[in-house]
Amino acid sequence: MGEDRPGAGPQGGLRSVKPPPDRLYGRGRGHKLRARQERLLDVTLPRLIFAPGEAWPQQELWLEVGFGSGEHALAQMAAHPDIGLIACEVFDNGICSLLSRLVPEGGEATAPLPANLRLWPDDARTLLTLLPDASLGCLFLLFPDPWPKARHAKRRFVHPALLPLLARVLKPGAEWRVASDDPTYQAWVDQVMSGQVLFDAPAPTRKRPPGWPPTRYEAKALREGRNPLYWTFIRR
Repeated sequence: MGEDRPGAGPQGGLRSVKPPPDRLYGRGRGHKLRARQERLLDVTLPRLIFAPGEAWPQQELWLEVGFGSGEHALAQMAAHPDIGLIACEVFDNGICSLLSRLVPEGGEATAPLPANLRLWPDDARTLLTLLPDASLGCLFLLFPDPWPKARHAKRRFVHPALLPLLARVLKPGAEWRVASDDPTYQAWVDQVMSGQVLFDAPAPTRKRPPGWPPTRYEAKALREGRNPLYWTFIRR
């Protein structure tokens, strides 16, 4: 198994972890897209792309990194119409899943879109560098790709090198919510967050806290017998 064994990252310590690569994700598309999905990407997505510096009617801004199929983002958007939410996702299939719930077929170019939602179809780190200091009131990272092999540790979003960037854009007292069902990633999160001073890092819970909408990834984990952990980190 060698260096690729699951869990090798936490056991090897953080000093040897390489800095993040230029991008944290792999391929951007799964199965071939249908005509409706292509139109959503070509016509609807540009109507929702976040423009750094744009004015929001909402008083507070939240960010979700890797929204998957979009169910969590849409639930938060509906529950908090007074919050502006930026949802990041690099995979076209996930973006199409969210967009298909927002507009009916035939309304890709004309159907009304929510005023409190914007999408960022690129690396979330790029967006973070463009946001002003203390601009986010909440950050979500739910069931990210665990990158379980030791050589892939540098691709994890929870990473010592990224913490100062996250701390810069989060307001004092802002929440950073993280959830994972992968034992390697769970151990990694605990190790990274126990060795930093930018966030209060209480122990995770084993039950999804109130106000955390469910996701299909959580449901799949529970069906398959994996036990998610839920962290709430607070920006100091």
